[in-house]
Amino acid sequence: MSTGLIIALIVIVAAVVVVAAVLALRNRGPRGGRDLKRRFGPEYDRTLARHDGDTKATERELAERVERHGALRMRPLEADRREQFTARWTAAQERFVDAPHEAVAEADRLLSELAAERGFPDGGQYEEQLAALSVHHAHHVHGYRHVHRVARASASGQDGARADTEEMREAMVEARALFEDLTAHDRHDDKAHRTGTDETAPADRAHARTTDRTKKSHGEGRSPLPWAFDRRHAKGS
Repeated sequence: MSTGLIIALIVIVAAVVVVAAVLALRNRGPRGGRDLKRRFGPEYDRTLARHDGDTKATERELAERVERHGALRMRPLEADRREQFTARWTAAQERFVDAPHEAVAEADRLLSELAAERGFPDGGQYEEQLAALSVHHAHHVHGYRHVHRVARASASGQDGARADTEEMREAMVEARALFEDLTAHDRHDDKAHRTGTDETAPADRAHARTTDRTKKSHGEGRSPLPWAFDRRHAKGS
């Protein structure tokens, strides 16, 4: 085989490899974007808005979150601890009528403590905890973000920053969905308690419960947690 033919074959093979690599990257990009959008749902849209519509920056950030926290497994929640958290949440809801600022602050603390107990980063690392929750509870994590922001605004003591009663009420309502996700009892908790492991990613469990949570938000299959107050009951802030 002549040297010229060998060189020609090498060039052809190299060209084929380059074309194959380009096609692979081109095909992987859109699929990855679709996967992220499906996984993160409304969180994808919020991140996209924060990046001023920059799709690449959005997907890069979300992909990094998955890389950091995708392998996280929720720890089982003991029955007595579930009852304690539920009792505190119920008390916070009831307290909202007379002390909305204190109720919102307690809801913020509860979500932070509950998430840490279930194996997410400690609440002292709020941004990292929020990022981990967004990977596994993307459809409801905004409730935590909202109640945290409102609680901080209320604690600032500055009139311009303080949220009004209606916004605090909305934050509490939104936050309840994540609270219910984190306190939900399912068969995987029992298995994890027996074996010391949890073989199912919380992202899969949270996704399976999304339809049920959506029904609850429209009044179907209400949660047993009481939510007695509405706009008429809450006192002014």
